Amino acid sequence: MRSPRPRPRPTVRPTPSATLLATVLVALLALLTPLLATATSTATANGAAPAPWAADRDGARPPQTSDGVVGPVARWLPPRLRARGPLAEPTREWVAPGVHLSQWEEDTVRGRIRAHLLTVQWRRPGVSVDYGNAGRVRATATVPEIAARDRGVVGAVNGDFFDIHDTGAPIGVGVERARGLLHGRRVGWNSAFTIGRDGTPAIGRREVVTRIRQHPGIPIATLNAPNVPVDSIGVYTRAWGRAAGARVTDESRRGVRVVRVVRGRVVSNNRRLPRGVDITGTVLVGRGHGARRLRALAVGSRASLVSRVEGRPRMAITGNAFLVRDGVLEALDDRELHPRTAIGIDRDAGTILLLVVDGRQPSSRGYTMLELADAMVRLGADEALNLDGGGSSTLLARRTGLGVGIVNSPSDGVARRVANVVEVRYRRPR
Repeated sequence: MRSPRPRPRPTVRPTPSATLLATVLVALLALLTPLLATATSTATANGAAPAPWAADRDGARPPQTSDGVVGPVARWLPPRLRARGPLAEPTREWVAPGVHLSQWEEDTVRGRIRAHLLTVQWRRPGVSVDYGNAGRVRATATVPEIAARDRGVVGAVNGDFFDIHDTGAPIGVGVERARGLLHGRRVGWNSAFTIGRDGTPAIGRREVVTRIRQHPGIPIATLNAPNVPVDSIGVYTRAWGRAAGARVTDESRRGVRVVRVVRGRVVSNNRRLPRGVDITGTVLVGRGHGARRLRALAVGSRASLVSRVEGRPRMAITGNAFLVRDGVLEALDDRELHPRTAIGIDRDAGTILLLVVDGRQPSSRGYTMLELADAMVRLGADEALNLDGGGSSTLLARRTGLGVGIVNSPSDGVARRVANVVEVRYRRPR
């Protein structure tokens, strides 16, 4: 039995009125698109951008940079056309023993980019990589200002995402070699670059555990974080800086409890959030269920707090997303273009890679997350982590005859004040 012949589909011809309507709709969309983009940028400029660590409740993606600016949408390309374009001859400069700076331009189907790379041989005697900040967790300063605080800095890039519109504090984990653990959270924002006790770099998840020895059943969510989550408890120490009042409770004063501990003893337990004074001792802030749990800490009772980072690294800093894990691309977002900063590890070469790609400029369009991950793989990274981007993206390096200075082109036109940095230091071995 023969298969029935398919009936030809009738040809539908649009009526003149339908054609006119479609034309009008397309024209309206073309007019509204830039207006919507302007409204979004204006909201961001006025400080109305959502916090970079919080996704929109309606399912919208969180901002890709601390400043919350919505980047231009990259032209869609099939994978075969996403390959890199012709490279201008890269320049390579000696920065210090075991540290080199490379810079290049690249023409692609989507436009030109300009990139800057520090390669650091972590096994080289005298070379070290460390965390740096402006002295207090919630203090901000430019990358050159932070680098100038520490001896032997020959290179640096901006670090973690931070609460740019409010407290200024970084969102994730921070460990400095000299001062130890400075800030972090138990859950969320734990994707970190670390230096282990044996000096080996790694990229992976690192949670921060803070507990009260006398009350192990009271969970602590954050340490010196920009805010205390609802129904949780956050801890603030001297490293935080000046108390921020209700800014750490999202301006909420209801359902809040504050406990102050000095030398292992509870000295106060009330609802008054300190503001504008340096923190002495340790301050615990509870919200909702967390506030109710803190009632158990009676004035005069003992309360010893201890904090540690998983794996006990000597240095740690977090970003918002893994780019590469075991040589495989993790970041697949190929939509928004931004200036970017990334840190990676090339285990075969024994190098740490610090990459900054300029963006938001006619001379350099920036990268999508997928392009950034692909670039790190091309540079040899087995593991890579995305750090803060946008106007924060800054690379500092020592250059012969010029000293230590910014070598890229920050998109704000000037160096932005940031919360922390990754520093490359060199001290001549004795």
